[in-house]
Amino acid sequence: MADASDKEGRQMRTGVIMDPIAGIATYKDSTFAMLLEAQRRNHEICYMEAADLSIRDGVALGHMSPLSVRDNTDDWFTLGQKENRELATLDILLMRKDPPYNMDYVYATYVLDLAEQSGVTVVNRPQALRDANEKCFTTQFPQCCVPMLISSKSSEIKAFVAEYGLSVVKPLDGMGGESIFQARPDDPNLNVILETITLKDSQLIMVQQYIPEIAQGDKRILVVNGEPVPYALARIPGEGDFRGNLAKGGTGKGVPLSDRDYWICEQVAPELKRRGILFAGLDVIGDWLTEINVTSPTCIRELDAQYGLNIAGDMFDVLEASRN
Repeated sequence: MADASDKEGRQMRTGVIMDPIAGIATYKDSTFAMLLEAQRRNHEICYMEAADLSIRDGVALGHMSPLSVRDNTDDWFTLGQKENRELATLDILLMRKDPPYNMDYVYATYVLDLAEQSGVTVVNRPQALRDANEKCFTTQFPQCCVPMLISSKSSEIKAFVAEYGLSVVKPLDGMGGESIFQARPDDPNLNVILETITLKDSQLIMVQQYIPEIAQGDKRILVVNGEPVPYALARIPGEGDFRGNLAKGGTGKGVPLSDRDYWICEQVAPELKRRGILFAGLDVIGDWLTEINVTSPTCIRELDAQYGLNIAGDMFDVLEASRN
């Protein structure tokens, strides 16, 4: 295909902020899929990690390395000489650092605010990354969710569990199935679980009514510019576990979206677009929305492989159109 260029005819330049590329599993890494697509379109790719960002006298900077990638599990990247440059020299900037969502992550988004103000298209928008907590954001769509509570008070959480029975408690800033517990009214360990996860009633957590359809998988639905990919990756828990996360031994199986899945997407998509969330991952168990992932959603590689899709291509179609 022809080199991608902006409206002034320049070769497009895409930056990425990610965890160390040497440590990724390329066969399942969605950021890698995006990089392959950017390179296929002849974008110049500039690699950064979050610690490479800085601000000098109101100017957003990044220590960038030229990057080339190859779809080879043994030898997948080459980095060039690092150079400190203004982020404003980029056309597109992919913020793909994995959680945890902590203050260092927030500080990075302040740098990205300045980049956005200078004309860079940041994916996803920095303000949205701060505002759309992946657990709390679901509270904007109660019609899509099972009963849930966000609280730091063990007494309130125990009352919820007593009312709804088997429930799931999870931290608001976790990822990959970390620190998720089942909670039963008659569990003698319930007090210890809640003391641990709430830091003795000082930290907000989420508790949700348990959804037994988790046995059929926790579906990840990818949404690009408000449009759902027509297939989801159902992440099925491993034996002896209730968490479907692939990082916790779950297995992924592609499934077509149901009518209910499309309905959930219709509820959520307008708000995603309003906030500038170009790429999101909705987690659905059975008929219920459980999370909205906006920081670094994954599952592109698995769905592309199973269905012959090019999800990153769909995303870059939107990005290139926005720059021309």
